[in-house]
Amino acid sequence: MKQFLRARIANWARRRQGQDAPPFTLHSRRIYILPTRLGVAFGAMLAIMLIAGLNYANSAALFLTFLLAGFMLVSMHQCHRNLLRAVFVTASAPPMFAGTKGVLYVTLGNDARFVRYGVEIAALDGPPGSVDLPVHGQAQVSVPLPVSKRGVLRIDRLHISTSYPYNLFRAWTWAHLPLEVLVYPRPHGSAPMPTESGHKAGTRAMALAGADEWRSLRPFRDGDSPRQVAWTAYARGSPLLVKEYSALGAELRLFDFNQLRELDTEARLEQLARWIVDADSRGERYGLAMPGRYLEPDSGPQHRHECLAALARYAQPGERDAQ
Repeated sequence: MKQFLRARIANWARRRQGQDAPPFTLHSRRIYILPTRLGVAFGAMLAIMLIAGLNYANSAALFLTFLLAGFMLVSMHQCHRNLLRAVFVTASAPPMFAGTKGVLYVTLGNDARFVRYGVEIAALDGPPGSVDLPVHGQAQVSVPLPVSKRGVLRIDRLHISTSYPYNLFRAWTWAHLPLEVLVYPRPHGSAPMPTESGHKAGTRAMALAGADEWRSLRPFRDGDSPRQVAWTAYARGSPLLVKEYSALGAELRLFDFNQLRELDTEARLEQLARWIVDADSRGERYGLAMPGRYLEPDSGPQHRHECLAALARYAQPGERDAQ
C-alpha cells in the first residue's frame, strides 16, 4: 500500500509539474512541506501543554506553549525558504561498471543572500547526498546510485529535500529529468586473452605478458586489475596509479563474442569487458566483434568507451543467449 500511494503521488506530481529542462528554479508551487516524526511529536507535546495550561489556568504554561508554537511556525517558514528559489543547474553521471558504487553529480545554484544548509538529493530510492549552497554561488553534490545490472540506467526523477533548521519539518520537491546512465558489464572472467586476431590475415601473434614493455603510469579507473597498480608509489603517498604496458611485436587483438561459446551471454560480456580493461591498461590495440557490430582495432580512452558501451547496450539480461 505504501508503494502504491508513493507511485500515485509521484504520477500526480509529474502531471502537475511537467518535464524539467535545466537550469530551472524551484518555485513555491512545486515545493511541498510536512512535519517530520519529530515535528509530529513536538506538536503533540504542545497540544498537551495547551490543555494542561487551560485546565489549571496557568499563565506561565500557556505563555511557554505559545512561545514554542511560534518557534515551530518560524521553523516551518525557514525550512520552506531553504529550498525556495534554489536553482537546479545540471545533472550528469559518468559511465560505470555493474556492481560498483555509481555516482550522479548534481550542481545546484543559490542566488539568495543567505546560505542554504543541508539540501539533500536522492535518486532511485537510494541514499541521499547532502550539500550546503554558498551565498551567490554553486555547489556540486555526489548522489549515490544503486547499480546492479549492466545496460542503460534510466533516472526519471530526483528527490530534492531539506529538514533544516531543526528537523521539525521536511520540505521537498521532485526534478523530472530523462537522465540515462551507461552501465558497463562487470569485468570478470578467467579465460586467457586471445593471442591472435583470428580475423585479419597476416597479423602476428601477441607477445607474452612477460615480454611487455613498461610505458607509463596513469590514474586508476574502475575495472582496472589490482595486479597492475603501482603499490610501491602508493605506499610513498602517491595517488592510486596503474602501470601501462605496450606489447612488443604485436599488431592487434580481436575479442570475438562468438568465440566464447561455452559461456552464457552475461558471462561472455563480462569476459570481454575483462579483456578490454586489461588490454587498455597495457596500451594494446584491440578490436571487438559483436553480433551485428564490428569495432576496428584501436587504442585509447575513447576506443575503450566505445567497446564497453557496445557491451553495455547489447541484448538486455534475460534474453536468449546469442549463438
